[in-house]
Order: sequence, then structure tokens, then C-alpha cells
Amino acid sequence: MQLVPKTQLDPEPTPTLEKIILDVGGMKCAGCVKAVERQLTQNSGVKSACVNLATEVAVVESEVGAVDPDILAQRLTAAGFPTQPRKARDKPGESTREDPAARQHQQMQEAFRQLIIAGVLLFFSGIGHFGNIGGSIFPLLNNIWFHFGLATIALLIPGRPILVDGWLGWRRHAPNMNTLVGLGTLTAYTASVVALLFPQMGWECFFDEPVMMLGFILLGRTLEQQARGKAAAAFRQLLALQPQVARLIANPDPEKLGMGANTVEIPAEQVKVGEWLQVLPGDKIPVDGEVRFGQTTVDESMLTGEAVPVIKQPGDILTAGTINQSGAIALQATRTGNDTTLAHIVALVEAAQTRKAPIQKLADTVAGYFTYGILTASVLTFIFWYFFGTNIWTDINISSGGMEMMNHAAHTTNNSPLLVSLKLAIAVMVVACPCALGLATPTAIIVGTGIGAERGLLIKGGDVLEKVHQLDTIVFDKTGTLTTGHPVVTDCVVFDELGKNRGAEVQRTEEKNLTPHSLIQLAAAVESGTHHPLAKAIQQAAQKQQLSIPEATDFHTEPGMGVSAVVDGQTVLLGNWDWLKWHGINLSETAQQEAQKLATQGKTVVGVAVGETLAGLIGVQDTTRPDAQTTVDKLRQMGLRVMLLSGDRPEAAHAIAQELGINSTDVIAGVPPAKKAAFIQELQAKSAAKVAMVGDGINDAPALSQADVGIALHSGTDVAMETAQIVLMRDRISDVVESIHLSRATFNKIRQNLFWAFAYNTVGIPLAAGVLLPNWGFVLSPSGAAALMAFSSVSVVTNSLLLRRLAHR
Repeated sequence: MQLVPKTQLDPEPTPTLEKIILDVGGMKCAGCVKAVERQLTQNSGVKSACVNLATEVAVVESEVGAVDPDILAQRLTAAGFPTQPRKARDKPGESTREDPAARQHQQMQEAFRQLIIAGVLLFFSGIGHFGNIGGSIFPLLNNIWFHFGLATIALLIPGRPILVDGWLGWRRHAPNMNTLVGLGTLTAYTASVVALLFPQMGWECFFDEPVMMLGFILLGRTLEQQARGKAAAAFRQLLALQPQVARLIANPDPEKLGMGANTVEIPAEQVKVGEWLQVLPGDKIPVDGEVRFGQTTVDESMLTGEAVPVIKQPGDILTAGTINQSGAIALQATRTGNDTTLAHIVALVEAAQTRKAPIQKLADTVAGYFTYGILTASVLTFIFWYFFGTNIWTDINISSGGMEMMNHAAHTTNNSPLLVSLKLAIAVMVVACPCALGLATPTAIIVGTGIGAERGLLIKGGDVLEKVHQLDTIVFDKTGTLTTGHPVVTDCVVFDELGKNRGAEVQRTEEKNLTPHSLIQLAAAVESGTHHPLAKAIQQAAQKQQLSIPEATDFHTEPGMGVSAVVDGQTVLLGNWDWLKWHGINLSETAQQEAQKLATQGKTVVGVAVGETLAGLIGVQDTTRPDAQTTVDKLRQMGLRVMLLSGDRPEAAHAIAQELGINSTDVIAGVPPAKKAAFIQELQAKSAAKVAMVGDGINDAPALSQADVGIALHSGTDVAMETAQIVLMRDRISDVVESIHLSRATFNKIRQNLFWAFAYNTVGIPLAAGVLLPNWGFVLSPSGAAALMAFSSVSVVTNSLLLRRLAHR
């Protein structure tokens, strides 16, 4: 007997992963991001870690139960990054997460204090750069000991957090931007103190340099904080939409609700599915639910972006966070807590803001070694100028005034090789900006996804943005996507045992006992076990004609093919030709001709078989969406290939394609759901196409997953929305165009930001190292380098904010 290895008999199951969210503080630049990610991934059980500098959030993927979030937080805190795990509420009404609005207000107050300090430092140190201006009025301003005291106070008070954080970063082997700034300011201060205490050395005192460096850095961080606050404004507004209070109707009585029900206010988080709630005019809808009593208009702009209120009556669906406007209503909760639509939107947007674009990997890789590289460059700059540069070019001079030309007439006391080399080395340390690299991608993603959420477009991350930018083919599902998804029965053709046609259109059939009515009754009974749009059309036809629907049992559904059930002891089949043939149903020539006739009219043909005999055909027609034509036209104008992929008969699919102007060669019909993903894969492989799939049903989920970008309508199934990378909350097919425009614009901002971040450092570092000093006499002083460094990150965030212009188009 041959033994078979266990791995062949019983393969190891794929471990289930969970996500742990951590709020991480203390990150100052991309180097810090890399250090946090490295610290997290060193823990056993952690599969991956993604850290966002702009939102200060870390998302950790690990095996379920393998990692304790509190331990992760403790280790990060010990490493110098104060961290708290994002936990579920322990008790109803309690939240472990700090109020975003309060946190933002506190940060703005701190930023304002820094702004005042920066202004004072820059004012007094600036006076020192203008020589005798004001010296006759305030002689103290020309006193070197005054500037010594100013520099000392600047280092001990506003500069202390920078120095401490820089030192801690050095100790934990993760130097950051504060390490560079701290080394630069301390070196300049120390050199100036030596020059002050030992004037016989002939050195120049430049106490104004460290003061100005700190002033510019504090100013830049204040502006950056304000810009980052604006970038995250859309997400904070989304969080603010979450209702806090609900009016619970303890004992709902439909007959007395109109007279005023006794209610009690409870936290919205405590509401349970099935409970009744009262919502008064002006209130936020507390949970997802269904109107049970009353009529009103509801502002759903937070969900759809549409300002026009929507009328709501009993039976209509309400979404948490929308605003009741005109009337008092009673609703019954269908989704509560984290299951509401708004909670899903918040979770998707927050997750999207953490997911990185692949292009950011290069920046992250560079940032991981950035500080070490800059320190090395600074040391090499000092060595070159001290041992070689000042000996080759003996007449150079660097004074204390920002960006200056070489002063050939300067005194030799200001021309110390050590001092010149030191200033250039300090400038190299200070001018480098890893912060711009770290903010380039996340700020653009925050702004882009925030705008998308405001406009009903949920884009699930930076990786999606990059894929959208590369798209060249858009593949649409037909039913419920290009069409309204609300088909109606137009024809009912019945056959006798010889296959002879003896039916007529439903609309022309008024006699009660005709076989077409019986056919509709049988079909409605079978379709009562499914929720497909075609099933709803057949059931609505039976209801419209007030036909009784017999009971059915033993339901079986094959998505994209057909359904079957047992009615009155007989097996009844409904579906397409492949479904009927698979069950051995003989299709007569007359039946095929009738089916062909209906299909050429753009109608979907459903075959009905009783036992082993084809009993008849039902023709169902679905109209195209009003915006389908303009959507297809705009996509073509954008240079994209538009295709139609449908499980319907070729005649019906080609009729819709012809109406929308889609080329017949781009229509693929009769494709069962199981093969839709295979077609997308084949399209990607053969033509190297970058494909987006647009769909709404559960049968589209495999294709949505296989496509480079899956786009789902919100009216579709939960499976489709979870699988897709972009969700259109307004259920408008034209939003496919809007989502592509927004994605392209956001990704362009990412590229611009990264280009600027790399270009700035590529140009700024050589300038600070004195590459133009010998021939042009141009050099960046340490204070000038600090100014450029501070404003480089501000420019990146500001450039991302320019995306807001799209929201007002």
C-alpha cells in the first residue's frame, strides 16, 4: 500500500486574517513611517503593516488571535511612538477613539502657539541679519550676548521637543527629520558658543542661524498642520454624520403612532434590529430602517451628493445619517451599529486612506535610508570643504545672511576653513526633507477619497487610483448595469404538444382561463424562490393581472442559467436555452423561431418547461438607463474601449449595444457567470489590457475580482460591493466617468507630489553642499536651508488641496 503525504490528502487551510487598527503618534516624516512598519512586522504573527503619516493610523494584518493589539501598542510606545489600539466600544455609548473635532481643535491651538513663537523668533533673529538697522534705537539688538540668550531660549523652549525626539530617534536606530534638524541647530549653536568664548580663534558667531532654523521649521509645521487639517476635513465631516441619539418606541402600536407615541431617548448604538424608532423633522435618521408610519422628505445628499430631498412613504428604505426634513415618521430598524450603510462608508473611506499606491513603495524605500544618507552626505561635505575645497578656493566666504553671493572683500576672520565647512555641512543636514516624501501620497489620497465620499464615490485606496490611471478597457454587465434592472414582461407565448403557436402578448390577453395566464402563474411560483430582476418582472406581471400564485417546493437556482421547482407535483423549469437543453428539453423549430423573433427585438427570452416538455416562452424587456448613452460616449472620448459582457442571448445583447453605439465586435453574449471571470482573464492575457469591470449582481463578483478595477453599483448585492474597488453610491452609471476622472486627477497629484519631493531633495542637497559656491558664489545658509525644508512639505500638502477644485465643478 502506497502512502500519500498528508499535504496531498488534507491540505493545510489558509489562516484567517484579521485587521488591527492602531492610532500612532510621534511620527514626523517618512523615516518614522518606515521605522513603525519595521517595528510592527518584527512581531510574530504579523503578516503585513501599513502606516499612514497623514492620518497617523497603522493597519496591521495578522492571523486571528495571534497578536495582542495592546502588546503592539506597548512596543511602539516604548520605541518612542505613543500608540493606542482602536478597539470596539466596551459599553454602548462609549468610544475609545478621541473625538476627531476635539483633536483637530487641540492641534490647531498648538499650531497657533507655534506660529506665534516662530514669528517672534524670526523677528528678533531677522534683526540680527540687518546689521545696524534699529541698533541706534535699541542698542541691545546689536549685542552678541542678547543673540546668545535668544538662541539658548529658542533651543530650550520651542526647540526642546525637536531635540528630544531627534535624540530618541537616534537611540532607537531610527533617525528622523528631527534628528537632522536637532544636529544642525546644536552644531550651529555649539560653534557659535565656541566663537563667543574664544574670540582669539577668529570664528564668526552665528547665533541667528539656529534661531531662524527653528523659526522656519515651526512656521512650516504650523502651515502643514493647517493644510493637513483641511485635507482630512471631508472625513471628519463624514464621521460627524453618525447619529448619537435615537427615540425608541417601547411598545409600538400602528393605530396610535399618528397621535403621538411615547418614546425614550437612547444612544443610537443601543438600537437593535427590529425595534421601532420615532424620527422628528430635523432629526438625523439614527439607523438603517424601513418607514412604517408617516410620510416625509429626506435629505440624502450625504449619501448621494444630490441636494434634492427624496419623498419617503411606508415601505421605503432609510439610511443612517440622512436628515428627516418635513414630517414625523416611525421606522423599524434593519441595520444598526457597524452594519449601517454609513458605518460601512466610514470604514471603507478610512481603509482607503491607509492603502498605499505602489508608486509610494519607491518613496518608502528611499525614506527608510534617507536620514542615514543625509548624515553621510553632510559628513562628506564637511570633509571635502575642510580638506580640499577651502584649499582650492581660498577666497570664499559664507556670511550669516540667508542665500548670498560670495563676498570677496570679507575679512579673513570670517574665512575659517572649519567654519565654512561646518556651515555647509549644517545646511546639508537641514535642507533635506523626508517629510515631503512621506506626505506626497497620503495627503493626495485623503483629499481624493474625501471628495469621492462627498460625491457618492467610494474609492478603496491608493492602489486603486494607480490602477485606474492605467485602464484602457471598460467592460459592462448588461442587466441592472447598462439597463435599469427593472424589466417588464412584454410577451407570453405558449405551445401545445405539437409545438404549435397558440399564444399572444400578455397585454392583449384578457380572457381569464387562457394558457398564457397559467404559464405566468407557474413561472411566478417558480420565481418566488429567487430575487433576480427577471423573477421580479414575472411576479409583478402575475400581480398586475391579479393571478393566484400556486405553492412551489424544492427550489434550485443556477446563477445566470435558470431556476427549477416542483409545482403541483410537476417539475417546472425556467431559464435560457442552455439550461433547458441541460435538462433534456427538446426545442422545436417553431419555438426557436419565436425565441429568435423576440430576441431580435432586444427582449430577454425565458423558456418555461413542464416535466420534459417546453410549455412556452416569456419575453422580458429591460430599458437602458437614461445616462447610459452619454456614459459610453464620454468613456470613448477618454480613449477607453467599451465592451458589453452579458449572459443574455446574443440578439438581446446586440440590440442594447446597437442602441448605445457599442461596436458589435465588443459584445460578448451568452457567457455564464462562472465564465465571466475567465473572459476578463483572457482579455488581460491576450491583449495585455488593463480592464475595469462594471456590475451589480452576485454573479458579477468573480469578474469584479478578476478585473484590474472592479466597479459596483450600490444598488447591487453586498458581495459585489465588497469585491469591487470602487462603489457608486448614487447608482448612476455616469459616475463611472466621474470616478475615473477623480482617480486620474488624484493619481496625477500623487505623481506631482513625489516628483517635487524627489526633485527638491535632488536639487536642494547639492546647493546646500556648495556646488555653486566656487564659480557662482551662491550658497544656501543653514537658515535658508531650513526655510526651504519647512516649506517643501507645505507645498506638497497644498498641492494636494488643489484637488478640492474638482468638488466645485
